[in-house]
Amino acid sequence: MSKSVARVRRALAEAGLEIEPVELGPATTAQMAAELLGCDVAQIAKSVMLRDEESGAAILFVTSGARRVDPDAASAVAGVPLGRADAALIRAQTGFAIGGVSPVGHLTPPRAFFDPALLGFAQVWAAAGTPRHLFGIAPARLMQISGAMRADFAV
Repeated sequence: MSKSVARVRRALAEAGLEIEPVELGPATTAQMAAELLGCDVAQIAKSVMLRDEESGAAILFVTSGARRVDPDAASAVAGVPLGRADAALIRAQTGFAIGGVSPVGHLTPPRAFFDPALLGFAQVWAAAGTPRHLFGIAPARLMQISGAMRADFAV
């Protein structure tokens, strides 16, 4: 098992959850992940990382796979100008590679925001450390354990 998946499993266990990530084929889009899981694309909890242009830190936006992060709304919610977070920043702060960024288990937990569109589902699926691993969880619990604040930033 990869170190990244192990870190996510540990974070879930530390939160008191007995959730085992599942391994799928490589899914490079939310739609592909949904097809492999047999769920609606809106149930995929995407982790989008943007760069705080003032501090240089990455900020996490957890959004529905059926939506996209609106850069202006995200900046307004974060209260700072945002830019693109590159792979090196994401890896250094989270410990995850792009495509496998989990909402939990980061090396340095980022400020995080949560799309309320996910809260309409009994279960959502989030990356578990690699592009091939996901875990299912109640969205309100995911928001809680990720330390994310509910906010409107997606369209």
